[in-house]
Amino acid sequence: MKYFAATIAVSALFMTSAVAQDQNMVSYSTELDYEDVTFGLESAITDRGFVVDHISHVGEMLERTRADVGSDVVLFEQADVYSFCSATLSRQVMEADPMNITFCPYDIFVAQRPGEDSVTVGFRSFPEGAMQVIQTLLDEIVQEAIEE
Repeated sequence: MKYFAATIAVSALFMTSAVAQDQNMVSYSTELDYEDVTFGLESAITDRGFVVDHISHVGEMLERTRADVGSDVVLFEQADVYSFCSATLSRQVMEADPMNITFCPYDIFVAQRPGEDSVTVGFRSFPEGAMQVIQTLLDEIVQEAIEE
């Protein structure tokens, strides 16, 4: 998998967006502005009839509490996590296995590191089986969000 991720990273030099996947995460890198990515993400979610339940402003929280925890490391220029759910798909995956509740709500992150022009957007990987319908949905949403 690391070889695959490295190959994708090299390919990113020749593309406007690139995908990386490991066993825990799927992410895309884009040269779009952060605000364009978040607007695209919200639009891609709501255009499907879903409601963004919560936006966690992770970057702001980490920066606000940085000195309080004794750190001088700035992790993100900006970073947010968008949470939403689908009644239909959630029922489908939880009827297959009620313990799929652990994955709900579904989260997509958007992050920009200090000094970098690229923005990373992605989500956690899901196990094989019923949850792959959610992984496919999140992948479609993310790809739509970074279309140019």
